Amino acid sequence: MSSTDTLTPSQTSTNAQVLDATTHANIHDKLARALGIKTAQVNAFVKLYDEGATVPFIARYRKEKTQNLDDAQLRALEKSLNYERDMATRRLKIIELLSTQGNLTDELQTRIDNATSKLELEDIYLPYRPRRRSPAAKARAAGLDIAAQAVLTQNVTPTDALADYQVQSSITDESGNEIEVDFSDIEKQLAGVQAIIVDEWTQALDLLDHLRSSFSKTASIVSSVASEEKREVGEKFKDYFEHSESLARLPNHRLLAMLRGRQENVLGLKIEGENAPFIEKIIKHFEIDAKAPTERQAFLTEAASSLWKDKWRPHIEHRLLTEKRLTAEAAAIDVFANNLQHLLMSAPAGRKVILGVDPGIRHGVKMAIVDAQGHVMLDGEDKPVIATVYPFAPDNKMTEAKVVIDELLSTYNVDLVAIGNGTASRETDAMIKEILAANDALKAKAVIVNESGASVYSASELATDELGNLDVSVRGAVSIARRLQDPLSELVKVDPKAIGVGQYQHDVNQAQLADSLDKVTQDSVNAVGVDVNTASPAILAHIAGLNKNVAQQIVTYRKEHGAFDSRESLKNVPRLGAKTFEQAAGFLRIHDGSNPLDATGVHPESYALVDNLLAQTGKALPEVIGNDGVLNSIDTTALAANDENVSVKAILDELAKPARDPRPEFKTANFREDVNSIKDLSEGMTLEGVVTNVTAFGCFIDVGVHQDGLVHISQMANDFVADPMNRVKPGDIVSVRVISIDEKRGRIGFSMKPEAEKPARPAAKPATTNVTNNDENTSRPRSNRPAGDKRPSKPKRQPSSSNNSDSRSKAPRAEKAESPSKMGTFGALLQEAGVTKVKK
Repeated sequence: MSSTDTLTPSQTSTNAQVLDATTHANIHDKLARALGIKTAQVNAFVKLYDEGATVPFIARYRKEKTQNLDDAQLRALEKSLNYERDMATRRLKIIELLSTQGNLTDELQTRIDNATSKLELEDIYLPYRPRRRSPAAKARAAGLDIAAQAVLTQNVTPTDALADYQVQSSITDESGNEIEVDFSDIEKQLAGVQAIIVDEWTQALDLLDHLRSSFSKTASIVSSVASEEKREVGEKFKDYFEHSESLARLPNHRLLAMLRGRQENVLGLKIEGENAPFIEKIIKHFEIDAKAPTERQAFLTEAASSLWKDKWRPHIEHRLLTEKRLTAEAAAIDVFANNLQHLLMSAPAGRKVILGVDPGIRHGVKMAIVDAQGHVMLDGEDKPVIATVYPFAPDNKMTEAKVVIDELLSTYNVDLVAIGNGTASRETDAMIKEILAANDALKAKAVIVNESGASVYSASELATDELGNLDVSVRGAVSIARRLQDPLSELVKVDPKAIGVGQYQHDVNQAQLADSLDKVTQDSVNAVGVDVNTASPAILAHIAGLNKNVAQQIVTYRKEHGAFDSRESLKNVPRLGAKTFEQAAGFLRIHDGSNPLDATGVHPESYALVDNLLAQTGKALPEVIGNDGVLNSIDTTALAANDENVSVKAILDELAKPARDPRPEFKTANFREDVNSIKDLSEGMTLEGVVTNVTAFGCFIDVGVHQDGLVHISQMANDFVADPMNRVKPGDIVSVRVISIDEKRGRIGFSMKPEAEKPARPAAKPATTNVTNNDENTSRPRSNRPAGDKRPSKPKRQPSSSNNSDSRSKAPRAEKAESPSKMGTFGALLQEAGVTKVKK
């Protein structure tokens, strides 16, 4: 199994079964230390997990057993547990293989036991991996091992060591299969002897570790254009046509950009570093300088050079690049997962009547109205309330469009207008606001909605099932309306990779990405809960314990038998067994059913406990739910002692605020009316916008001009920002200042820093002065960076003063932030980031 493989639950279970109790205990202790929790907490989680409990269920309903581990801790524990079990299984296999070969030593056993990654395990085993057709294996099969050992241990020349060698007429490998080799002349024999010596030296793993560590500190990664004809087609990678930087300090996003360029055959990548110092270390380690006679020493020196250049350096380069790639992929997946979580958990507008608007020019503006439950409204003739208008060129039917929209808003008492943020979005927004302003009777408010992925949903099988009576072109308007109403319920219908919040999402391990995004979606859905009588199969499939098949069974049963009256009736659904019910029931809500508890997050297993609580109050459940006074008067001492699953306090909290929604309050950004395109922007302008994506190098902001702008990490705050995720998240409404505009390339640079007071201009220097860089907009000092490094140069440090010498973060350095040439232009920021974000 490769280092990037993702284990399925069945594989994890299989791996767990082959490990002994001591190994399990060691893994649990290691995880406890790594995550800063108690071993007892790990043990409790593992027991529940191996019994089939899901992370959301354990986080919500088994807190007592895990001593209050939250979902984030449990997810980290789940990931680490699966990795360590996989590691332990591979470790046992390698030990078994080495024992069978007779190569297992105490030193190797220790190294295997102490290995911390799958890459390291495979490195340890690599020299012992059978290679029947390697030059060394062929030479050994030809009987050259005796001469090789003589050269290694005796003061003989290589030629003398071969004096008694007899060329064999036929040569077979260990399995008895004949192999074709030619050792008929002395040169080929010497090459075979050297191959055996080099192969034996590869087992000096301590030396290899030392050389790898040393090489990693000095090596550089170099990218170049693959060929001249690739310059034009690979324009987006031009920042890497001649680029070099330290491999150790290479940022994750730049590595992924380079790897993408190589994947598209635009870039060539290589690792540059010295050879001589490392060959010298090999010579010293094997004491080659002390060998005699001279011919033997020269022969072994040549072998040392071959070991480094032909064996170890390529291997070290591959491992270093692989480690960097895995780290970069893991970081990119984390960025995507965090962005997706915030997007899924963004504030819902709630049960409102919404007009969904999918803007367009040539094909018209598509519209559909959904009711408070998210269903497409029907008119008096039971036809869907949909419309298409053509207010823009080439039709220019603005007046007719306004009449149609006004009638829709008035007739169906629309609360909100959800306008997709694609082509003609701002023009459509302006038109609808004119309609609202002209009719005081209208109460609706226009809101711009991110429509990424709506077209993907429109053409999906799920959309056909849900909206089969609507044309594909109109389904997008329905999806946009539902996104405003309940982002979580609608976004789960779209492949997360189509939503547009990822960073190099197509370049990372797709199985790991899918697994991570699925877990994020599951955690988000279960944190909110779903109404089982209105939920789609798409969102039900993410409920703890359910899968696509069971989710579809629930919907099918609902259609055939009507709405569920109680959670208990869910047990009648085919394939929904006792274990599935246990995992899922607490996250499935039933409003207006026979039992008020079914609309809360209280699990059915605790209903009897609630009855005991009610007995103390002498009141009925409807009188207790939401009544803090009554709930606070209940004596829970005796009851708490008998409960080992979920605490009584958690149940009381749920009764106090039944089915509380963890998502934030709904609010919208106010885009400037006079800013509708990149042409309307000017440097220094302050705007309100919405965070659409957060990456390792900054965040992208939508200010309503059809093109997201970048706030580079260096422009997010006056103090140091280690991780943009700690400052903003998708959906946040922020204030930004325009600092650069590249209209031709569609790039906008924003700053979230408070605008510093501009320093007074220095007095003009005498005309006779020889200083040539006093105009900082036209001349900049050269950088010592390698050629091809397009990162913006650091501004010159300003003289310190008494009022800021105690803190570097009190004020920004005095540079002209609004000047593209001074800050290196926004293009330079994106060159550092390695990406271009263009809204479709």
